[in-house]
Amino acid sequence: MGTRRAQARDYPSHTVRLVVGYAAGGATDITARLIAQSLSDRLGQQFIVENRPGAASNLATEQVIRSAADGHTLLVASAANAINATLYDKLNFDFVADMVPVAGLARMQNVLVVHPSVPAHTVAELIAYAKANPDRLVAGSPGIGSPGHVSAELFKMMTDVRMVHVPYRGAAPAVSDLLGGQIHLLFDNMATSIEHIRSGKLRALGVTTSFRSPLIPELPTIADTVPGYEASSWFGVTAPKGTPADIVETLNGSINAGLADRALVERLTALGGAPLTGSAAEFGRLIEAETDKWGKVVRFANLKAT
Repeated sequence: MGTRRAQARDYPSHTVRLVVGYAAGGATDITARLIAQSLSDRLGQQFIVENRPGAASNLATEQVIRSAADGHTLLVASAANAINATLYDKLNFDFVADMVPVAGLARMQNVLVVHPSVPAHTVAELIAYAKANPDRLVAGSPGIGSPGHVSAELFKMMTDVRMVHVPYRGAAPAVSDLLGGQIHLLFDNMATSIEHIRSGKLRALGVTTSFRSPLIPELPTIADTVPGYEASSWFGVTAPKGTPADIVETLNGSINAGLADRALVERLTALGGAPLTGSAAEFGRLIEAETDKWGKVVRFANLKAT
């Protein structure tokens, strides 16, 4: 116990790695780099981002879980971790049990967009059209079990509509086919869809979060029509089980301080996100609630990782 207290007092004693389960350049990576710079400035040691893509972030997650519980190897967790708990039949870890929540980073907005040929200008009109024409609408997604996919499945579950799902290998080809009219709708990241919405190439019907987007403040939430609907992506930081509480507290305080910085908030807003602040315990409750929620959706849609 004394050794752990000494570790906490000396933390961080050397470079800290923030492991990201996706390639460089995406929203997860950009958010990680923003907070890494902030933490480096505040805690006096380098926080570096290490990209370890593969298996929908499971490779990165397992790497961090197997690392020393000293706060020097951390995971940039995401909604994918909550989804994967049920999507994958066999994982070498239990994300909730094997990780310690540290702090939330951001809640990212997705937006329901349709091709202009779809005869619906509101969420209510889309639901009515889908019910009158079962399986006529084709919903794309960045892949089976992705946040965009489960957002659509949650929508189907809560509205009792039938649509055909077409998975793609990433968001870019899905957006390309939506622009070309090969598919009809997509639950896409706000940052990647915003210019297509502004140009009129895509029609936005609603945001997936419980709050409106500062990028399109006039756009309603889906929950305005489907009460209780919420399907945001989120990012946060977790550490291996056994990480000393003092280290978790230090990181949580420093991350929350960084998320209060106006310049950082503006960058998150441009990505279609908002700061996700709070205690480590609050972030832990979010992870548990999200794991439970997406587990129900995965089982409802009978989804399996491929």
